Amino acid sequence: MKQFAIIGLGRFGTSVALTLSRMGYDVLAVDTCEEKINNIIEHVTHAVQVDAMDEQALKALGIRNFDVVIVAIGQDVQSNVLVTVMLKEMGVKTVVSKAQSELHGKVLEKVGADKIVFPERDMGVRVAHALVSKNILDHINLSPHHSIIELIAPTEFVGKTLAESALRMKHGVTVLAIRRGDDIIISPGAKQVIKENDILVVVGRNERLQSLEER
Repeated sequence: MKQFAIIGLGRFGTSVALTLSRMGYDVLAVDTCEEKINNIIEHVTHAVQVDAMDEQALKALGIRNFDVVIVAIGQDVQSNVLVTVMLKEMGVKTVVSKAQSELHGKVLEKVGADKIVFPERDMGVRVAHALVSKNILDHINLSPHHSIIELIAPTEFVGKTLAESALRMKHGVTVLAIRRGDDIIISPGAKQVIKENDILVVVGRNERLQSLEER
């Protein structure tokens, strides 16, 4: 199972950390603020008060061993960029960095960030789900227990009808629509065949959807 570290516990970083934790993933939360650490410590695997600009402190946390590190440092653009650089130099596999502007995003891209997110466009919850599965294109919460997701059709379902895929019977979710190129198939029937690169719009309970996300 993937392990995530979140550096910076503003609204965005906290949202990502809590969402990943609720999904059952190991989460390390890092911030310089003791109050923020105390507020989240019971909800994540580990929470540590550390200055992310301290390279030795990050190494001591074993940060390079995490599958994904999210740099969610807020207003301090310089620290955001420098921490991104440090993480890549340490050999972190995937660094996701929060950008304040398009220009900031271009700088992060230049210094090696693997993925750049803009909080104004990407809610923390959506980003967390996208990090877990390369197939997830969007995630919308309907309630604390139900959501809608858009995902690229898993390979195991390609060439099967909706009935044969048993998405409703076996997985307990409902396909609301299928996006196929520029076409949208609304309320597809049981005999509708799933094709390669189809995008499924699916609704269901969060724990059921998570099993699809992890495929």
